[in-house]
Amino acid sequence: MSTHTYPEFTFFSRFVADIQAGRKTITIRDESEAQWQPGQRLSLFTNPEHQPFGAIEVLSVNAVAFDELSDEHARQENMTLPELKQVIRDIYPDLPPLYVIEFKLIA
Repeated sequence: MSTHTYPEFTFFSRFVADIQAGRKTITIRDESEAQWQPGQRLSLFTNPEHQPFGAIEVLSVNAVAFDELSDEHARQENMTLPELKQVIRDIYPDLPPLYVIEFKLIA
């Protein structure tokens, strides 16, 4: 069996345990990271340490307005809605167009 090299995708290291445990099944990113397609596989690395920690398969990529973020999004991020909105504000203070990337852990 050949070894696959998937494109790299990074998460802050504080999210690794939730991803590996299946508690975090979406990520919300700006358009610079929304080019992935359903079925695409990505290798996961921590940011900024660049430590590998698994691989995911993209299930869907959908635009979402900040004001449309819901308790369901928060549940999929393993956060409360106020926590989720604060994290997004911290990462994307200008609130650019956002995309929900749904994924499943495959390795």
